[in-house]
Amino acid sequence: MIDYDNLQKALKHLEAQYANYKTLDPAQPPLIQEAVAESVIQRFETCYDALWKVLKRYLIEELGLPEVPNSPKPILRLANENGLLASTAELWMAYANARIGTAHDYSGEKAQAALALMEAFLSDATALYQRMSGQPWT
Repeated sequence: MIDYDNLQKALKHLEAQYANYKTLDPAQPPLIQEAVAESVIQRFETCYDALWKVLKRYLIEELGLPEVPNSPKPILRLANENGLLASTAELWMAYANARIGTAHDYSGEKAQAALALMEAFLSDATALYQRMSGQPWT
């Protein structure tokens, strides 16, 4: 049986911190603004990592796929081939690239590119969570 608790927790934390980021008062000091943005990116990384690992288990245990790779991009391609993703494989590859891009750099272009994907990622990730777990998103 697949345990979805860590994924659900990671998604909820990302959702909450992204809401903080979107409503952050621009009058806040730059250091505070940067800290909140970095927190969103860190929560995205945690959420993305939890998601692809649960997805791997789902492909093996629920769909019975015999050979599932051990890295995110091929797993996302398999998920797409099996009709699990609500949006395009290209968008999921953009999420993967954002995750790779922010691994050691939370400032500048890569951070802004990741932040720009957050709303779409949250929507797609919660849709995938619901599809895999069979549970509504609350």
